[in-house]
Amino acid sequence: MPLSREEVSAGFVAELEDFEALVRSLADDDLGAPTRCEGWSVGDVAAHVIGTMADVAAGRLDGQGTPEVTRRQVEERRGRTAAELADELAGARKAGADLLAVFDDDAWQAPAPGGYEGTLGDGVEALWYDSFLHADDIRAALGRRSVTTGAGLKASVSHVTFELAKRGWGPATVALDGMPEFAVGESGGTGTPRIEGDPFDFVLAATGRADPATVGLDGSVNIYA
Repeated sequence: MPLSREEVSAGFVAELEDFEALVRSLADDDLGAPTRCEGWSVGDVAAHVIGTMADVAAGRLDGQGTPEVTRRQVEERRGRTAAELADELAGARKAGADLLAVFDDDAWQAPAPGGYEGTLGDGVEALWYDSFLHADDIRAALGRRSVTTGAGLKASVSHVTFELAKRGWGPATVALDGMPEFAVGESGGTGTPRIEGDPFDFVLAATGRADPATVGLDGSVNIYA
């Protein structure tokens, strides 16, 4: 069940507010801490998320998510303090919220710009997921408690199932605790597997951050594999 335009738009802006608050809470020494994202520090993770939003606000959409663009986003912000990173995100978040406000349903269902395979709405949901998951990468690196409930987790489950469907995984019905059901492939018939369990664990497993065996799945569930 896809999320509505109103839900994604409001949730994404709220997620960016939370990410800004998280970055503001960091000591500058925290920025050098290693994360579970191989080769990335806390500061690199923050720079990627903030750089993505700065690019989107400025209309630089081509290549988002590619190694080359991600590397540029990080390098452009090398040496900045946590406060400077948070201030940049505050400006980009305002520009992004203003942009979201002008999209109608037709625009939301149109192909996403910049080469992303999906609709504009799918692309915004992907940005929401990226912000939610990378916030957890930062918390995990610093020994802080994960956010294991809420709208950001729901968006992440939605995005992961969308990506799994694009990769031909399934068919399956993803029916995780406290979440709506998401169909992957031509699911729903008799005998279609139902994936149940903890949604946060599922997202970690599906993004290579946890052993998929912990949720009863194999490595094919990793959308980055």
